[in-house]
Amino acid sequence: MSAVLDHPSGHVHDHHDDHHAPTGWRRWVFATNHKDIGTLYLLFSFTMLIIGGILALCIRAELFQPGLQFFNPEQFNQFTTMHGLIMVFGAIMPAFVGFANWMIPLQIGASDMAFARMNNFSFWLMIPAALMLVGSFFMPGGAPAAGWTLYAPLTLQMGPSMDAGIFAMHILGASSIMGSINIIVTILNMRAPGMTLMKMPMFAWTWLITAYLLIAVMPVLAGAITMTLTDRHFGTSFFTPAGGGDPVMYQHIFWFFGHPEVYIMILPAFGIVSQIVPAFARKRLFGYASMVYATASIAILSFIVWAHHMFATGMPVTGQLFFMYATMLIAVPTGVKIFNWLATMWRGSMTFETPMLWAVGFIFVFTMGGFTGLICAVAPVDIQIQDTYYVVAHFHYVLVAGSLYALFAGVYYWGPKWTGVMYSETRGRIHFWGSLITFNLTFFPMHFLGLAGMPRRYADYPMQFADFNMVASIGAFGFGLMQVYFFVFVVIPMMRGKGEKAPQNPWEGAEGLEWEVPSPAPFHTFENPPKLDVTATKVIG
Repeated sequence: MSAVLDHPSGHVHDHHDDHHAPTGWRRWVFATNHKDIGTLYLLFSFTMLIIGGILALCIRAELFQPGLQFFNPEQFNQFTTMHGLIMVFGAIMPAFVGFANWMIPLQIGASDMAFARMNNFSFWLMIPAALMLVGSFFMPGGAPAAGWTLYAPLTLQMGPSMDAGIFAMHILGASSIMGSINIIVTILNMRAPGMTLMKMPMFAWTWLITAYLLIAVMPVLAGAITMTLTDRHFGTSFFTPAGGGDPVMYQHIFWFFGHPEVYIMILPAFGIVSQIVPAFARKRLFGYASMVYATASIAILSFIVWAHHMFATGMPVTGQLFFMYATMLIAVPTGVKIFNWLATMWRGSMTFETPMLWAVGFIFVFTMGGFTGLICAVAPVDIQIQDTYYVVAHFHYVLVAGSLYALFAGVYYWGPKWTGVMYSETRGRIHFWGSLITFNLTFFPMHFLGLAGMPRRYADYPMQFADFNMVASIGAFGFGLMQVYFFVFVVIPMMRGKGEKAPQNPWEGAEGLEWEVPSPAPFHTFENPPKLDVTATKVIG
């Protein structure tokens, strides 16, 4: 699809003074501009990534060798619980919402998000929630130590920090639901004339589907943790066996939320990769329609596979078979995506700038994580590896190398559009290769630890697991350092405008409305909708 604009920023005339962004702290506190709110989300998520990463390094420091080095088992379990909650709800999800805020209006030719003030509110809700989560370490008894899944009956035995954690999760859930409503209304009602749904960029499609998933499952999590709260304080017995409750019921409710949540964290990553691969292969995305249908299929199937997390709970064989086959079925649309990316690259005029390196790295490592997940889907095998380090390795391959790699790819790809300056290609490559090597050094040995029987969430272990744990801990500290390098040597120079000025479209093969506006993108864009050439058959990546 081609676009003809009256003016590069979508304005008919300059409007002079009314285009200046507000300045000072008011610009950020009262922000209603989608670009500013996107920036706030991204900075918030990186802050939480560092906090969650420090907790991860505390875990790996303790596991560097056998015996208790630094922390007692209770503190260790607090670190594992808070690391999971902060990374999932504070780092990965807000980062994708930040990308959605920045890019969706630019990609569909909208002037802003549909509900600008609600957009502001949904961001600022995250701050008290994050403070409550992190602040729980300083409450009597320390932070929650029930695992990020917050399983009963452990959650019924925690101190007051558990209540703070539940409240924080409610606030984060409300923020997610508001953000999702905003994204859905923006995409369905504010596309430029001529941009049909099947001509939208893949990133907009993946977020549209993700937003529906969020609205469907966040209330389920809210229900589960509210039942936990009433069990703790109001005399109910949902999950208390002494009163006729059932802790396994909590697992069913949680994983009915938890499995779609996994796809909430990976579908926008698929969207980012689906934008980048065609740009650097200099070809149209292979099988655009099948990509859209595969994304929708993954979302629908994610609702019927939740109990594959529960093969070890005494499930009847019939149930095990159903969830085993359903889980294997979800590999089909995921495989379609991998095939489409490879087919897009096949015989393309490929170049490997940093965004493409991250995208290819994503495809490689996410595929490995997918295969290890298929093994977990086989019930008899899963019963052996349930709650071992094999599972830890599997989901970090999918979430760190999946979600996080795609986020980095997106920052390098769209960063010049956001800041108006190019990143340093050399530094970007150092960040990529350093992260790829240290990530695999950290998590690949964990597969073998798990297969050998090392359980997760244990602060100590016998001597036979020592060597692989030492390798994993060294890799983890290296991976953490690479992210600090990224912020100091890539992000800060771009934010300060240090570097070569970015052209309007720095990537030869990139297509889409976001590349029709100047770099950096003006404070207001597309006040008049761009005129799209509806006769063009070309689909935006």
